[in-house]
This record gives sequence, C-alpha cells and structure tokens, in this order.
Amino acid sequence: MTSVAIVTGASSGIGAATARRLAAEGFHVLAAARRTDRLAALVAEIGAAGGSAAAVECDVTSAESVAGLAAAAAAAPGPVTLLVNNAGGARGLDPVESGSVGDWQWMYDVNVLGTLRVTQALLPALEASGAGTIVIVSSTAGHVVYEGGGGYSAAKHAQTAVAGTLRLELCGRPVRVIEIDPGMVRTDEFALVRFGGDADRADAVYAGVAEPLVAEDVADCVAWCATRPQHVNVDRLVVRPLAQAAQHKVHRAG
Repeated sequence: MTSVAIVTGASSGIGAATARRLAAEGFHVLAAARRTDRLAALVAEIGAAGGSAAAVECDVTSAESVAGLAAAAAAAPGPVTLLVNNAGGARGLDPVESGSVGDWQWMYDVNVLGTLRVTQALLPALEASGAGTIVIVSSTAGHVVYEGGGGYSAAKHAQTAVAGTLRLELCGRPVRVIEIDPGMVRTDEFALVRFGGDADRADAVYAGVAEPLVAEDVADCVAWCATRPQHVNVDRLVVRPLAQAAQHKVHRAG
C-alpha cells in the first residue's frame, strides 16, 4: 500500500515544496493548511506531475480542526508513516522590553502548541504503521538568540525541546523523531508575515545575499531524512546557505 505523508503549513513556502517533493518520492500526501484555495492548486499541480495528494483544511491552533486532520488521515489510502510538522512563523522584530504579547502568544501557539496538537493526534497512526517518522521543521533560532528575535527564538527553543523530549519518550517504539533547523531561507511569505506585509523590510533581510536557501532546499532535507532506512534516525539537521556562517555572520555583496 502507498505510504501516507502529512505536511502542515502546506499552502506555501517550505510546506508546499515539501508536499511536492514527497509526492515525487511516492508518498500520498495530505497537504494541510488553512488556505484551501492554495491547497487545491497545489494538489492539482502534484496530480498533473503524476503524484498523489489530497487537501485537508487545518488550523493547527484549533484542536477541533486538528481532529479533522486525524480523521482525514484515518481515511487515507494507506498507512500514515510520515508527519512533517512544518506550520509556523514569526511576527515582529521588537526587543523584549517592547515586544507584543499578542505576537509572542501567536508564535508560541502556532510553532509549539501546533506541533503538540498535531503530533498527539497523529501519533497513534504513525505508531500503528510500524515505521513512523515525525519531522519537526524548527530553525537555527532554536539554538541561538539574536536581538529582536526573543519571541521567535523562545518559540523555536521550545520546539527543539519538544523534539528532544519526544525522541526520549518514544525510544523503543517504532517512531523516529527528526528535527530540521534551517537558517536563512527566502520564501514568498515568511519575512512578509514577520513584518506585517512590509515588502521593503522583508527584502532587506536578504539584501546582498545572492543565494539564500529556498524552500526546495529544505524540502530536499526533509525527503532525505525521511527516506533513510527506518533504523537510521537523523536527530538534528542544521542547514544554512553558504553565505551564512552563523546566525550573526552573513556575507552580503556590496
């Protein structure tokens, strides 16, 4: 039977690229996100390329919505062997002393509690498959802090803690836990969302960087980790563009 992969945050960026790549790898992909129009276009694109996918409307901040995703997984045409917890994001670049509590709450709910809700809902199916894999797409911000990034870094540090704890708790059960931590990735929406739609501020993040990572680079990492033999667990994969030697060290031309 065809293995089923579930990708959250699949309507754009890394999630959409991951859904495409996993379909190309032979998975039936459940592409989950809030924006159903984008999901419909993605599923049509995957189908036209010879892949198999279905759209599932899902808001990871809603327990009821996540329950609907679990129901869709139960009705999928094969065992659920892969969950990619990709939904997340950043809001604002304010210092701690003036940061928006609302922005911090949103980042924690989407990045951390969203991962928790979806993992809890899908873990029984992943374990029942006998060869489950959970991929948590976090960030290098989960290991290194930076000015203005307090809320996002705090959420990503928490997400990293969830991944490590879950791996310990599932030891001896047939489910791998993999954490992928990208550095600078240029996607169509991440920085725009962070800066409330301010395109100039979003573009400034990547100014002078000729080749930041793109969504397909991270999707490639997800696919590689997920398709290793089941006894191989890639605990953590950190990936940055060549121009970014560290969180605070980026080569910018000119």
